Amino acid sequence: MTFRSSLPTMAATLALLVTFAVAMTGQATRGKAALMKPADLKEQAPATFKANFDTSAGPFVIEVHRDWAPNGADRFYNLVKRGFYDDVRFFRVIPGFMAQFGINGDPSIMAVWRGATIPPDPVKQSNKKGFVTYAMGASPDTRTTQLFINLADNTRLDASGFAPFGQVTSGMNVVEKIFGGYGEGAPSGKGPNQGSVQMEGNKYLEKEFPKLDFVKTATVTP
Repeated sequence: MTFRSSLPTMAATLALLVTFAVAMTGQATRGKAALMKPADLKEQAPATFKANFDTSAGPFVIEVHRDWAPNGADRFYNLVKRGFYDDVRFFRVIPGFMAQFGINGDPSIMAVWRGATIPPDPVKQSNKKGFVTYAMGASPDTRTTQLFINLADNTRLDASGFAPFGQVTSGMNVVEKIFGGYGEGAPSGKGPNQGSVQMEGNKYLEKEFPKLDFVKTATVTP
């Protein structure tokens, strides 16, 4: 009797188990638990990286350059890496202007991020078509998690402090197909009310605005 023939199989099995364990460890960094402490998610982003978005409209890729807007790039990197944008709706899409998203569908997660602002970034790039920037309130120091993709040349926004941190490098045709039939949000328009999205999440959007496109998953690659 010999055991030589079983050794390659055992080695292959061990390698498979190690690979599985690494994959599971990586998955453990995503999900609700990983998102409940914004102060812990401070990892510096690589100089450049790609965020792959698989959406109900199709896939697209955002290429991020940290030197364009370091604070924005770092926040985006941590959010994508931890799964914040998974199952998130494009709740404000205005054709010829922009597609906005970034309110988590779970109100308990959104509650801890609503006040998690990041410092302003100097505007080094311009809000041209395909460039990605943060939505904000009255000033750049109110940025948190909401983003928009410019659907046209919106360079007029540069002077207001909207600092692009990335650009759609693949799948812009998909971005342009994202459903925009609801138009501007309430109360100015007939689209979703941001206050209701914040407080009720996807439950509200799925009931009242079922045609909205959404992110299935977003992942980081070098």
